[in-house]
Amino acid sequence: MTTNNFSTATTGWIAIATGVSAILAIIFLTLMYTVNQSFGRVNDVFNSIIGLSSVVLACLLFAEHHVKSPLMSQIALALAVGGAIFTIIGSILIIFGFTGFILAGWYSSIGYALIGFWLAAFCYTLLHGDVLPHNLIIFGFVVGAFMAIGLLGIPGIFARIDSMESMPWYLYAAFFGWLGTYILYPIWTIWLGRTLLLK
Repeated sequence: MTTNNFSTATTGWIAIATGVSAILAIIFLTLMYTVNQSFGRVNDVFNSIIGLSSVVLACLLFAEHHVKSPLMSQIALALAVGGAIFTIIGSILIIFGFTGFILAGWYSSIGYALIGFWLAAFCYTLLHGDVLPHNLIIFGFVVGAFMAIGLLGIPGIFARIDSMESMPWYLYAAFFGWLGTYILYPIWTIWLGRTLLLK
């Protein structure tokens, strides 16, 4: 897929690390609700790590993407970078107490939505090739679409919705984006990583 075994292996391990970060994020989120609220900060840190490692992954996959679609690859990479920035903003807002977790979550969900657009664009470009298994590409496209649902949280930022009680019904749909981020995305990244490491 890439120019040498070192870059393929590196990409594979970064993909797996991204997936593991998402798994750890949901574990600490669960611990926050079941054991102690302090685990929430660890979850917030991992939310940023997911965004940052996704950008690294996007950069490592950029060469392959650029060969197939020069313009789309550049736009998609910019979306991934923007997504990481939003995830970092979301984490900073909640860790330092600038907002509650609902409002901070809108920023994070938008960040993951932008990363989802990168993923969908990357997989769409590879649909008619044999670089990666077809099932992995199709699944990645589906994962990206789920993550992109997080864009529905944009009105929550403008309205500064920061509690479940004041949240309009249509904003609940934005939470489906987290299904893509916390459940489907780690499956895809770990699958991608294993595929690359076995090449």
